[in-house]
Amino acid sequence: MQTEQNTSGEHAARNDLSVLTVPAFKDNYLWLIHDGSNAAVVDPGDAAPIFQALEEHGLTLTAILLTHHHNDHIGGVPALQGRFDVPVFGPRSDGIAEVTHPLSEGDRVTVPGLGLEFAVLDVPGHTLGHIAYVRKTPGLHWLFCGDTLFAGGCGRLFEGTPEQMSASLDKLAALPEDTEVYCAHEYTLSNLRFAQAVEPGNEALALRVRDESAKRAQDVPTVPSSIGLERSTNPFIRYREPAIAESLLAAGKLEPGASPVQAFAALREWKNVF
Repeated sequence: MQTEQNTSGEHAARNDLSVLTVPAFKDNYLWLIHDGSNAAVVDPGDAAPIFQALEEHGLTLTAILLTHHHNDHIGGVPALQGRFDVPVFGPRSDGIAEVTHPLSEGDRVTVPGLGLEFAVLDVPGHTLGHIAYVRKTPGLHWLFCGDTLFAGGCGRLFEGTPEQMSASLDKLAALPEDTEVYCAHEYTLSNLRFAQAVEPGNEALALRVRDESAKRAQDVPTVPSSIGLERSTNPFIRYREPAIAESLLAAGKLEPGASPVQAFAALREWKNVF
């Protein structure tokens, strides 16, 4: 079931849980998962908009969930801890001092106050300890993936290798196609411009460009996406496609006979300067 966004930026979901979009900085999205009373925040890089959203919606913070150590994802944690005595869930090996409940793949989290359960996946590449949170409720699948998978793209490889990042994205792409993808940035249109450069014949991609451009023209977020949409349009998931390899070869970014991982690495390097 896809969520529906209303004018307040809230995505209504079944079983009385909703996801509230909280914009921050230039293009970050912070996520508040709530039941109308209690709330958990994902990757609060800035505390001020979270405090405001909690007050506007009459919510009490019960948990903080972190995906990786970059400051635009954790910068608001100390201020939130100063007002709310709540657990901080986060990666076991990404160097975040504020984490009280360290996690890695195979762990499960039951979010206090919400009765919401997440499975944890290790998704290194953007950072070495990056994790993702997956809700696997039948008929209602959510993914909070930080900066690993973006709508139409993926994060830069600041710490990890192409092998790690491609494996992480393969892992996320294997989730059910109706999984809603809550990534952390509004990078979609720039990602899709690159996607069209490397796979110009992709009709699903052309339709997505039209749809997402219409959303941004009205200042509507393009996130959440879905795993199904990413499978059909995201070059960093589709890096094994012959058409993408042909574009890389034609652009002089790849040698003949290169492996899929080499194609992925070439894609990421091209996007870095696109």
